[in-house]
Amino acid sequence: MKHFILLCTAFFSFLTYSQNSTPNNELAKTGSVTGIVIDQSLQQPIPYATVVLKQNGENIVGGITADNGSFELTKIEEGTYTFEIQFIGYQTYSKEISITGNKTNLGTITLVENVTELEGVDVVAERSTIEQKIDRKVINVGKDLTTQGATASDIMNNIPSVNVDQQTGQLSMRGNSNVRVMVDGKLSNVPVAQLLKQIPSTSIKKIELITNPSAKYNPEGMSGIINIVLYKDANIGFNGNINLGLAYQDEAKFNSSGDLNYRNGKFNVYGSYGNNIGKYVNDGVVERMDDENTTDFNENQFQYFSFLNNNKSHLYKAGIDFYLNEKNTISVFTNQNIFDGKGRGDTQIVNMDPSVDNSRQVFTNENSNHNEQYNFDYKRDFEKEGHNIEFEIDYNNFKDEEDADFNYIGASTQPDYQDFVDTRRQQTIANLDYVNPLSEKSKLELGLEYRTFETDVDYSSTGFTFNSGGVLIPTPDTDFIYGMDIYSAYTTFGQNFEKWSYQVGARFEDVSVKADTNSVRSFTDDYKQIYPSAFVTYNPSEKNQFQISFSRRVDRPGLGQVNPIREWSTPQISSYGNDELLPQFTNSYETNYTRRLEHGSITFGIYYRSIEDEINQVLYVDRLDLTKQILTYDNFDNTNAYGFEISTNYKPLDWWSINGSVDMYAQKQRGLTEQLIPDDNDVTVDDIITEEVEVNNVAFNARLNNNFTVTKNLTLSLFGYYRGKNKGLQMDAKPMYFVNTGARYSFAGGKGTFSLNFNDIFNTMQFSFEGQRPYEQNGTFNWESRTIFAGLSYRFGSGKNRKVQRKQRDSNTKEGGGIM
Repeated sequence: MKHFILLCTAFFSFLTYSQNSTPNNELAKTGSVTGIVIDQSLQQPIPYATVVLKQNGENIVGGITADNGSFELTKIEEGTYTFEIQFIGYQTYSKEISITGNKTNLGTITLVENVTELEGVDVVAERSTIEQKIDRKVINVGKDLTTQGATASDIMNNIPSVNVDQQTGQLSMRGNSNVRVMVDGKLSNVPVAQLLKQIPSTSIKKIELITNPSAKYNPEGMSGIINIVLYKDANIGFNGNINLGLAYQDEAKFNSSGDLNYRNGKFNVYGSYGNNIGKYVNDGVVERMDDENTTDFNENQFQYFSFLNNNKSHLYKAGIDFYLNEKNTISVFTNQNIFDGKGRGDTQIVNMDPSVDNSRQVFTNENSNHNEQYNFDYKRDFEKEGHNIEFEIDYNNFKDEEDADFNYIGASTQPDYQDFVDTRRQQTIANLDYVNPLSEKSKLELGLEYRTFETDVDYSSTGFTFNSGGVLIPTPDTDFIYGMDIYSAYTTFGQNFEKWSYQVGARFEDVSVKADTNSVRSFTDDYKQIYPSAFVTYNPSEKNQFQISFSRRVDRPGLGQVNPIREWSTPQISSYGNDELLPQFTNSYETNYTRRLEHGSITFGIYYRSIEDEINQVLYVDRLDLTKQILTYDNFDNTNAYGFEISTNYKPLDWWSINGSVDMYAQKQRGLTEQLIPDDNDVTVDDIITEEVEVNNVAFNARLNNNFTVTKNLTLSLFGYYRGKNKGLQMDAKPMYFVNTGARYSFAGGKGTFSLNFNDIFNTMQFSFEGQRPYEQNGTFNWESRTIFAGLSYRFGSGKNRKVQRKQRDSNTKEGGGIM
């Protein structure tokens, strides 16, 4: 931490010098038009709005607004023009102006959202469900009937390019699970799979997909960043909203949330609460095929799985913004996440050989955890618009306790046992960020960050395990400590021209990693790395936009991937981490084209990723019991991936709107896998064949959402999803699809909404796979996908000034994976 303080001191000294030595802006070119575009209600800048000058109905010159809402059109001949500003969801702004050869400053221009008169009350029209912005794709969840379910995990499969494994909760984007997930720009220490199930869907306002982040963001996550933005408000006076939701198939799942805020004068006080309470049913079957070369392996063997989880989670948030004056703001908040879960798993092994007895394992567990987050932020605005410095410190403390019982029935000779796992995880992050718009066209950003992260996992068991000599001994206690210290600095510089804009940047990191097992240093890794990024945007007209981007990223092994302590176990397979995993580096290239249509827009994008030391799951044969398998992680050879995406929002009729997306990705995977091929009846370790395998996987996904306006109050929807076949090094996942339908009714002048959804109406959503390595096997898993969801929301209060926006940070170490 002392190194970071020294860096901050030097950084402040540089800033002091730069403020005193900033040159005067050049005189504006003659025949130019400048201004700033803001939202009338929120009084916030509107970036990427289309600005155009017309003469006799023809477009003469055009451009888009910058992040701070500013624009400048240059090289305009003297004359009279029609000046227009357009942005989806807002009324078109139009004004006659005269160019006299000097700079014409139109000042601050406010755009008004489209409204419809309803019983004397103005109701804001809904924006497009999917909005394509320069550096991200924004999905307005609250505007989409079909992106509703009990939790965030339930709705993720409805998001373009995103998939969730319903067995494990593992999230992936563009076919890769190395993705960062943030909530309101920050990540807690809560495991991602649990976090997604903790967040009530009714609390989500929008989801942002950032597939190629700039150097300002932490470089973690090969596929990019998913930022979940929750509802929040800070209007003048007393405001809030309440949400209720209930989903049901085999078991009920209830969630609710509410948030309140009060702003008056220099203070804005806010708080929120959300919960998710429900039972989850999951079942499946895995068939292992008969091996004709040996009698040591039985005829076809079936494993039947049945799981029931009873989970309760609660989220609390409270904070205050203190506006010292117009230039200085202090903000503090705390997040408290409390989770309590009870689970039961039943695994039955049925052998087709009648001479072999069947066996059964019954697994029960109790898991509770508490995550505390405390955040302090200070922001100083200077005289020049957009010129500011900000300091933020964030502390996160996570405690988890899990007790598990394993009981065996039938032919199994393994004794019953219990596992006890206590986890403590702490993370501290300090950021210092500086933004300086050097001129109306140029902007410089600088920043420093210090992050320290440590996890302590204490494991004990009453069971037994085989040692290296094949002798059964009591399972030893294990204390595993894994930590990282990261010092980083970044800079970005961007300029906007008439039709072109660009941004370049780089982030430097100094990383130190250590792992101790039972107080013995088991792994260390120290490395320095530079992560460059570059973006170029071209707007030939107000209807067309092109962008090319590049970034280098890293995937540091997560706790669940390096933890050598057994994560879970069934009679045939056990899951462990690999504490010798190395980080995975990725060079990501992407290009996008957006075409604005008369009734919507369409975006086409292609991307390519070059991956070094790819991290992937692998199944190995258990050397101590050749009938069993070990699921773990390993580094594979370098590989590459590429794909394309098409998304559109279109309104063919006043009462019908369409949002659709298609994505395809291809990835070549290489790695070493194991296969057991006995050559006689005596099965030994020598029968394990290690081979290098190369797989070319091409996967296809499609989503189509239709919204139908029946009346001013009633809207219907129909949503379809298809997920294509996926090939892996050891198993192939079969295609799956589902169809959802829903209805929403607005009341109380648009302040209240009642929603009713029927998900997976044909009951087709299930996960199926087939594999050849290390054994020939196939399986199918099912979950409660055919659910009925009812939701009720109501907002109250009013106001015009929004709370200070917290910057968005991706700053956590990702968690482990799961079986599939």
